[in-house]
Amino acid sequence: MKSARLLLAIWALAVAGPAWGHAFLERAEPRVGSTVKAAPTQVRAWFTQNLEPAFSTLEVVNERGERVDQGVTRPDPGNPAALQIALKPIGAGTYQVKWRVLSVDTHVTEGDFTFKVHP
Repeated sequence: MKSARLLLAIWALAVAGPAWGHAFLERAEPRVGSTVKAAPTQVRAWFTQNLEPAFSTLEVVNERGERVDQGVTRPDPGNPAALQIALKPIGAGTYQVKWRVLSVDTHVTEGDFTFKVHP
């Protein structure tokens, strides 16, 4: 009986593990690793958990490491797990999106991805 309870407890922890997880990037627009023909005017990012927007940021830089965003990360209206940032006019090239977020469960995660603009 003890071993059955132990196995049940281990199984419950394994299944519940993702609920304890941090906010990770779920998807983005432009898509992660994509090549787009028209330069976007903003970047939107959706995460796996709701965020604390006052402590969550997006930053977009060009190949020279220069910021091409307008400097203000905003929560996505109606979706507490998403952020958006407006871009300055950009041309062809590779762009890196850096993100750092604080989820409502108080865990900080960060990462980055790239997208390309091809004429």
